[in-house]
Amino acid sequence: RVSSSAIHGRGLFCKRNIEAGEMVIEYSGIVVRSVLTDKREKFYDSKGIGCYMFRIDEAEVVDATMHGSAARFINHSCEPNCYSRVIHVEGHKRIVIFALRRILRGEELTYDYKFPIEEPAAKLPCNCGARRCRRFLN
Repeated sequence: RVSSSAIHGRGLFCKRNIEAGEMVIEYSGIVVRSVLTDKREKFYDSKGIGCYMFRIDEAEVVDATMHGSAARFINHSCEPNCYSRVIHVEGHKRIVIFALRRILRGEELTYDYKFPIEEPAAKLPCNCGARRCRRFLN
């Protein structure tokens, strides 16, 4: 379920226990070329719309902002309970979220966004609250 999160805005929470290694959800949306992401992000910012994108590879990104699954609400954590993988299904690349460990009903789902390291002026603060929080998403 999507609900208010202590990490950031809204988050995705378990409705049942999930075992380690189990597929949790697909991160779905519209697949766009990487070169369009900056333009889309600027448009969303200009309209006050939160931007939800996930890079598949160097060429393609899934934009879940307007047409995506609830996976877009999974927040970052420096000590996550999930991980993401790009898998091939019938010739198409899909982003799937798996349980890193057993996740209990009611627990917020998280994964490490693995943003590239940025210069100090461009750092995004991390609010995951993990014991070993890196303090920044990037």
